[in-house]
Amino acid sequence: MNRFPPQLTQLHEWILQETRLGRMCGSSERFRDRYEILKVLGRGGFGITFLAKNAVLPGKPLCVIKQLCPKVTSIKSWERACQRFKKEAKALGELGSHPQIPMLLDYFEVKGEFYLVQEYIRGSTLAREVKKSGTKNEAAVKQFLQELLPVLKYLHQNGVIHRDIKPHNLLRCEDDERIVLIDFGAVKQELVNAEQNSIHRHPTTNFVGTMGYAPPEQFSLTPVYASDIYALGVTCIYLLTGKSPLELSYDQDTGEICWEKEVKVSDSFAQILGKMVKISLKERFKSAQEVLRALELETYLPTLTNCLTTQPPRTKTYKQPEVTQTYLTPAQRTAIAIREWKARGNKK
Repeated sequence: MNRFPPQLTQLHEWILQETRLGRMCGSSERFRDRYEILKVLGRGGFGITFLAKNAVLPGKPLCVIKQLCPKVTSIKSWERACQRFKKEAKALGELGSHPQIPMLLDYFEVKGEFYLVQEYIRGSTLAREVKKSGTKNEAAVKQFLQELLPVLKYLHQNGVIHRDIKPHNLLRCEDDERIVLIDFGAVKQELVNAEQNSIHRHPTTNFVGTMGYAPPEQFSLTPVYASDIYALGVTCIYLLTGKSPLELSYDQDTGEICWEKEVKVSDSFAQILGKMVKISLKERFKSAQEVLRALELETYLPTLTNCLTTQPPRTKTYKQPEVTQTYLTPAQRTAIAIREWKARGNKK
């Protein structure tokens, strides 16, 4: 006996075997009378993405159409996938037109199938970039953090936790080299109480994220803003080492990632990365702004250290004060006379 309703079973099998957009790839047929489907871009756990162009707009601009096509085995899994897809569209719509977040162009449902349309960003993921060109040095990773931390700050200020930051979800745009954060299907939106100015966190119903990049609290279904900081720190370690977190060893007592021996970085930057990937929330950076502040301070450390270690030269002989024409108070004249008297006594 089939445990799925007939309609759901047929829809699920039909999507997996041959999607409507898949059949339209490379043809002159238009989806919704406007979109010409060019090719398949990729397949994830929850959907298939297609490259298309809007044939009714001037210049026929390219876009990405993402179709919900989850790999599910139950009705509840299907419902969760639908909710996640809708949350992605809602989050993209509410975040507006940030230059480092894909803009939502459209969202609709056709005969029980869900689609969202995003702007197309020409580029490659950081995962592919590392595999092609090799690992990054410390300076490049610092630059990467300077570019992405403001995006995280923007997300968190809007009550959004991405929950799936990793090299595969970071694109480097070919046009201007900017880093773009993609795949908002795992977002969690926090409810903010304006009166108490506090955040009420509610556990999610299932784990969402990527093994190795997700911190412990995310596995316990209570992600916080610092969860994105952890994932970003692990991403930096990948950029430096070229190894995914599952390829690295872990401290059996603390659960911390043992990454320091894999790459050479300055002690100050190692401390920042180490604090980003702390298992304990109390020891981890709480916000993107805290990391930015630490990076800013780190750039001034050589100057500060030099100032602290540099001392004025010592002189063995007393230098006679210069005679000035300015007015001296009685107390100042007395102090000068005492110093002169002491100097003469030392010479004797």
